Amino acid sequence: MSHFPQALTIAGSDSGGGAGIQTDLKTFQMRGVFGTSVLTAVTAQNTLGVHHIHRLPLENISAQLTAVCDDFSIDAVKIGMLGDAEIIQLVAQKLQQYALKNIVLDPVMIAKGGAKLLQDSAILQLKENLIPLCTLITPNLPECEVLTGISVYDDHSALKAAQYLQALGAKNVMIKGGHTADFTGETSNDWILLGNTFFTLPAKRFHTPHTHGTGCTLSSCITAELAKGESVKNAIIRAKRFITDAITHPLNIGHGHGPVNLWAGNEALNGEINDA
Repeated sequence: MSHFPQALTIAGSDSGGGAGIQTDLKTFQMRGVFGTSVLTAVTAQNTLGVHHIHRLPLENISAQLTAVCDDFSIDAVKIGMLGDAEIIQLVAQKLQQYALKNIVLDPVMIAKGGAKLLQDSAILQLKENLIPLCTLITPNLPECEVLTGISVYDDHSALKAAQYLQALGAKNVMIKGGHTADFTGETSNDWILLGNTFFTLPAKRFHTPHTHGTGCTLSSCITAELAKGESVKNAIIRAKRFITDAITHPLNIGHGHGPVNLWAGNEALNGEINDA
């Protein structure tokens, strides 16, 4: 019997459906991967912001992880919102206990509306316990600066920051350059360090307020591709195409930072593969 690809997302719930567990599972499904989930927190959230956060008890998170890993053959793991140091320690321990591979860390720290999603005290635990287990870490510019102390603004500073994250133990690094409004050029660059190979992945900048869930969508698409056996490089390139089209064909949902269009991203990527 053939093995059907299976992925796990460890993240918070977004009641607005545009980010977190909800968008991770949607993306897994669209990319032909069966998705499982472990919730770390339940947020009251919409396109206007995060209005309340309830972190789940450690014993519940532990039980979820055990239940999933005891039964499913997990091919790849996406990690999003963790919240605090204790949850990070627990997740790191479970990843090692079950020898999980293809771990993609989206180091969620601050929501689009400015709400803090990771306690300051947890940064050290993230760097010491979780990053060394990762196949790929995908920080945006503010997250990258918190983790490395390096302000990324060009290829040289991006390489320096990526090498710092590799020195912490991450095998590969993707620094996302489209997050901040300080970058006003025609392109939005991501910087990739795969082992010793460094390159830039550009895309035409598209100005829109509807970018909620971009980081979650990108990292979960990468995770899905890894679960199917793709290389890290191919997974990143496909996910970049997916999120670019998801952003440039907005759904115009909600009154704030609306969600990206997963249908458009999936259609573009399927078309690219069919044309290849």
